[in-house]
Amino acid sequence: MKKVSALLVMLENWLTEYLPDQEGRRANTIKSYRDSWRILIRFMYERKGVPADRVDFKVLDYATLTEFFDWLKDGQKCSTSTRNSRLAAVMKFSEYAQNRDLDAASCFRAACVKLPYKRLSDAKERSYFTQAEIKIFLSLPNAKDKTGYRDQVVLSILYASGMRAGEICALTVGDASFLPDGRASVLIHGKGGKSRRIKLSEKPSAMLKKFISYRRISNQRERHVFSTQRNEMMSTSALEELFAKYVKRAKEQNKGLFPEDTYTPHSMRHTTAVHMVEAGVPLLVIKQFLGHAHLSTTEIYAKMSQSTVNEKLKGWDEEYWHDQYIDSLEEASVNINSPGNIPDFLR
Repeated sequence: MKKVSALLVMLENWLTEYLPDQEGRRANTIKSYRDSWRILIRFMYERKGVPADRVDFKVLDYATLTEFFDWLKDGQKCSTSTRNSRLAAVMKFSEYAQNRDLDAASCFRAACVKLPYKRLSDAKERSYFTQAEIKIFLSLPNAKDKTGYRDQVVLSILYASGMRAGEICALTVGDASFLPDGRASVLIHGKGGKSRRIKLSEKPSAMLKKFISYRRISNQRERHVFSTQRNEMMSTSALEELFAKYVKRAKEQNKGLFPEDTYTPHSMRHTTAVHMVEAGVPLLVIKQFLGHAHLSTTEIYAKMSQSTVNEKLKGWDEEYWHDQYIDSLEEASVNINSPGNIPDFLR
């Protein structure tokens, strides 16, 4: 039986014990980290000739890691955001490893911290609705129908709050309190176990209060605000299906609008952020409202807002000067599977 490297022993403990038990990371986050390391192990085997059991801290030096991330971007056509996500997985583990075995992992950690995160070159990866489009989109559900009424409220609160899909699905009656001024104070349970409290403006607050009353669950604090016919709590997949239905309808009924190929519930969060920037809300306020960990994430939306201006200028330029076009490159996905070289805990 081959001896397993110290790195793999520590990596397995990090993925299977530390992340879920000590940090309380969600299953999707752990899966993303596991996939990133599986791709790195495959790269070391296929491109460097190093089998999994020989991948140790000393072989993951700065030159090798730089080659790996260049390979992701240039050879596998990964987007900048995907490349940064893979780097985050390596960076997180390097911090964990150094804290447990300084002598073995210090060089590996030093190599990782020298690797820069790449700036997103533009806002193409983040679809959002213009102010004209959001008015149309929120008017699509038929509020006279039971399901349509629910859809109208969930989409409106999604826009008013900037919540992520999982956050709005997890919203309970007890998370919302209604203030004397008519506004709702909403406790949002965010990523990584972090919570934040925001205030909604008067109209969406009134919509939320009326909907909870309509469902006759005002005194049932543990009940979820949004449900489906089958489940007491609406799932993110159900929200995605709901969203896709209205996106399709919006595209069919409004030729020339809603030009992006894909809109998801997260597009509404992007929309909220962009519209807040356009309204002159300070970035620090938007950061707190959306629950961003870093201001740099919020700053992206300032660029996205500017892209709206650029798009209008581009339209004028096309009308009067012609021959303006943008080529797009379709991203290819990385095959994360590999032969028997991959350890079981990474499968």
